[in-house]
Amino acid sequence: MQTETPPSDKPYDKPEGERRGLVIVNTGDGKGKSTAAFGLAFRATGRGKAVKVYQFMKVPSARFGEHRLAAQVARDGWARARAAILSGEYFLVVLDEVTYPLIYGWLPLQEVLDTLAARPGDVHVCLTGRRCPQEIIDVADTVTEMRLVKHAFQAGVPAQRGIED
Repeated sequence: MQTETPPSDKPYDKPEGERRGLVIVNTGDGKGKSTAAFGLAFRATGRGKAVKVYQFMKVPSARFGEHRLAAQVARDGWARARAAILSGEYFLVVLDEVTYPLIYGWLPLQEVLDTLAARPGDVHVCLTGRRCPQEIIDVADTVTEMRLVKHAFQAGVPAQRGIED
């Protein structure tokens, strides 16, 4: 590894715009999407901000009957999340793993887009999950794609409690 001198100048100029609620997306095949979202929630809570977190299900191996139930649960969870976003009562609303019910067709994409557009101006929304629909990426303010470089599972190491589950 080659060392370098730390920068002495700011790497950017301070933005001049007005503060407003952001749409933040954490997507990609790498680890850390939900962890980053919970980090935002933890940070906001530490600042005394109201935060609400909704966790949606991945359900990769469910059979048809379980899919029907998962779809209903996803719609019910979305109705609650939508109400929280539009209420303006929360500084940050996290929609963890929301891309899965969108991909599976359990939630209407247009309704999610309409909700993001109609939210009060100071409400931040963070959406996580793999394969985020391009339409959400297009309206998001900040998008981070987690890229898998190496994973212990590939070497036969099982998930570690407290790290991955």
